[in-house]
Amino acid sequence: MGGNRSRRVCRGLLHGINIRARGCGVCWRPMEPVRLELIANSNGDTQLNVVRLDGKLVLETVHNFIATMRGDACQRLVLDMSSVAFLDSAGVGALVQLFVHRRALGQAFALAAMNGQGSAVMQVSGLTKLLPIYASVDEARKAVA
Repeated sequence: MGGNRSRRVCRGLLHGINIRARGCGVCWRPMEPVRLELIANSNGDTQLNVVRLDGKLVLETVHNFIATMRGDACQRLVLDMSSVAFLDSAGVGALVQLFVHRRALGQAFALAAMNGQGSAVMQVSGLTKLLPIYASVDEARKAVA
């Protein structure tokens, strides 16, 4: 009987049906769309582009992120990571790809103001030794000047 109940719960989840079993509610609802906004702030410097990332840099958002950021022709680029809610391995890969692309073109690149989760991901992956990462946007701006 226990196995039968779990099959009903699974079947209900797949069809979006709410099922109550012994007072515990099991409910399915569609996931919110994953978003990442890129907000440019150059402060009048035509050679420097500071872009604040707002949202999640994850598998669902990396394609548009790479397509947009590879088109940035500014000599110096600082990515303000302070509003990145989550960074996964695909996001890390996108940052590395952008770093390598810009370095090949002789363009400067820096990451700034990473939150705790993003910093931990970069630390565990060993990329803090490869990528230029700064505690604040101001430090990054000075470093790429």
